[in-house]
Amino acid sequence: MNTISINTLVRENILKLKPYISFRDHNEFNEPTYLDANESPFGKWNRYPDSTQKKLKNSLAELRNISPAKIAIGNGSDELIDLIIKIFCEPKKDAILMMNPSFAMYGFYAAINENRVLQLDLDENFEIVKEDFLQTVKEESIKVFFLCSPNNPTGNSTEDIEFYLQNFNGIVVVDEAYIEFSGKKSSLELLAQYPNLIVLQTFSKAWGIAGARVGVAYASEEIIQLINTVKAPYNVNALSQELILNALEDEKKLKDNVRNIIAERTWLKEQFEDIKCIAKVFPTDANFFLIKLDDIDEVYTKMLEQEILTSRRDPAIPGCIRINVGTRKENEKLITLLKNI
Repeated sequence: MNTISINTLVRENILKLKPYISFRDHNEFNEPTYLDANESPFGKWNRYPDSTQKKLKNSLAELRNISPAKIAIGNGSDELIDLIIKIFCEPKKDAILMMNPSFAMYGFYAAINENRVLQLDLDENFEIVKEDFLQTVKEESIKVFFLCSPNNPTGNSTEDIEFYLQNFNGIVVVDEAYIEFSGKKSSLELLAQYPNLIVLQTFSKAWGIAGARVGVAYASEEIIQLINTVKAPYNVNALSQELILNALEDEKKLKDNVRNIIAERTWLKEQFEDIKCIAKVFPTDANFFLIKLDDIDEVYTKMLEQEILTSRRDPAIPGCIRINVGTRKENEKLITLLKNI
């Protein structure tokens, strides 16, 4: 059990903030006449959305077997990342820690907030070197450690996440954007033991609803209350909330999506083995591959000529490209091109 006091990590001005409270969202009415918020009385979407996302949280609580009070909803995980940094990191004073390479937006939002960004260089297998971690976190100004697992863009999962929770006196954010594809246990089961843990998940990947821009943070009630205090009043629109609620009623569709993507991932991996221009295919627990090419300039140029869009990762990861799993038709187009190079 980690006994960190969360309030000692929070910026002093944030502790003093009073949350925006929508009167109508915190009271029960039978047939209200809405004359309080200067909305238009006409139109299908004329009313502001529920600022507390009550129905969505209740539905997620049932799915994850967790209290709604331990759930915060964001306008994508990006908003939640930004809010976490703002809550815990004093501008021009505190730092975040992230893996290198990893999801660039952790550093992006820290830079906007004028926080230093410290990076843990991963080894040749894209694993964290624990000795480097222990040495780095001795610096007291590090408030938040962003741990992406499975990691973007490398695709591998981090083992022994409890080690990082036990050996860091700050907030550990485990970003599980790709967890559904990994076959690994979620860190959600660690929440009761570690009050300094925040788990991020998203509807943009396995659920196939990236256009709705909805992310979820799971954490202690104390941390969730802080997020709800700092977030914008109506940060998740009514259309997105309705779309996600409908999706949650059909968990079979999620399982079908994941099963189909994993099947295509397996097929792609088999096809990559016979392609001469590919030097290495790295192991993946996600819905994408990190691939090292013999001549990245040639391959990338020819893919663009065929309007096949991929994510070039050099110079950060020399000679490498990230390719996500598509439909069989899309994947066949990719393989046909690569085999002819």
